[in-house]
Amino acid sequence: MMTAAEKPPLDLKLSAPRGFCAGVDRAIQIVELALKKFGAPVYVRHEIVHNRYVVDGLRAKGAVFVEELDEIPDDGQPVVFSAHGVPKSVPDSARARQMFFLDATCPLVSKVHKEAQIHFKRDREIVLIGHAGHPEVIGTMGQLPEGAVSLIETVEDAARFTPRDPANLAYITQTTLSVDDTAAIVRVLLERFPAITAPHKEDICYATTNRQEAVKRIAGLVDAMIVVGAPNSSNSQRLREVAEREGCPVSILIQRAADIDWSRLDGIRSVGVTAGASAPEILVEEVIDAFASRFDVRVELVQTAEETIAFNLPRELRLSAAE
Repeated sequence: MMTAAEKPPLDLKLSAPRGFCAGVDRAIQIVELALKKFGAPVYVRHEIVHNRYVVDGLRAKGAVFVEELDEIPDDGQPVVFSAHGVPKSVPDSARARQMFFLDATCPLVSKVHKEAQIHFKRDREIVLIGHAGHPEVIGTMGQLPEGAVSLIETVEDAARFTPRDPANLAYITQTTLSVDDTAAIVRVLLERFPAITAPHKEDICYATTNRQEAVKRIAGLVDAMIVVGAPNSSNSQRLREVAEREGCPVSILIQRAADIDWSRLDGIRSVGVTAGASAPEILVEEVIDAFASRFDVRVELVQTAEETIAFNLPRELRLSAAE
C-alpha cells in the first residue's frame, strides 16, 4: 500500500443526485416488507430492479426470482412484479391462478401506461419512443392489443414512420431514455406531424433527467467518468453516453469497483463518479475507496438538484412498514 506522499493527486467529482430513485427504493421495500410479513419465499417476476448486488441481496433474504409465472408453485406465497412494469396479461394470468401479487411498478411507469390507455380509448394511433426488448417497453406495449403501439427507437425511425392517420396521433416515451436523444426524435415527429399529441407531463422521469443533468455538469471538467450501474440498466447506459457526448475522454460503466480497468485510467488527474437509479450507494463508496487506495483523493460533491419524492407502498404492506 502506497503512503499518501507516494500517491498521485486526484480530484474526484461526486455527482448528485445519483443512485436510487424513489421508484427503485419503493420496489426494493416491497420485496423486503413482503418477506418480513409473509416469510420466504417471496417470488419476483424478473429482476426487481436492474442491479445484481440488489438482486443477490434479496435472494439471500429469501426472494426467488423467476422469468415467468408458470415457474411458481401454487403455494400461496406472494408474487412481486418488477419496477419496470408488466404487460396486462401477467396480472390477468396471476388472477386466473388466484395468486396473491404485489405490483412494484414504478408509479411514473404506471403513468405512461395510463396515458397509453387514454390515447387508445380516444382512437389515437400511439407511438412509443423507447428501446426494443427493454422490460419497460414490453410492459407498456403490453397494456394494449398487439399493433396498437408503434415503437420508434431512433431519429431515422421517426423519419420513416408512416401513420394510418397523421391527424390522429400521440406519442409516449420510456421513462429512462436520454433526454437529448428523445428531444431529437420528438422534433422530427413534430416537424412531420404537427398535430401529434404530446404527454401532458414529460414521460422521462425526474430521476433520469436529474442524473443526466448532473453528469453534464461534470463531464467536461474531468479526464474520466465512472458510472456505477448494470449493463442492462437503461438509465445507467444513458449516463455513460451523456458523459461521452459531453466530451469526457473516458466514460466507463461498471457494476462494482472490481470491474475498473485501471489501464484505461493511466495518467488521469480528475474523475467523475455517478450511479444509475438502481445502484445502491454502498457500491459508490466501494469505488471511491478503490480510487483512494491508488490516489491521494480530494472529493468534491457537485449537486445540481434536490430530490424529495417518495411513493406510497401497496396498501397490503403499509402497516408492516410502520412497525
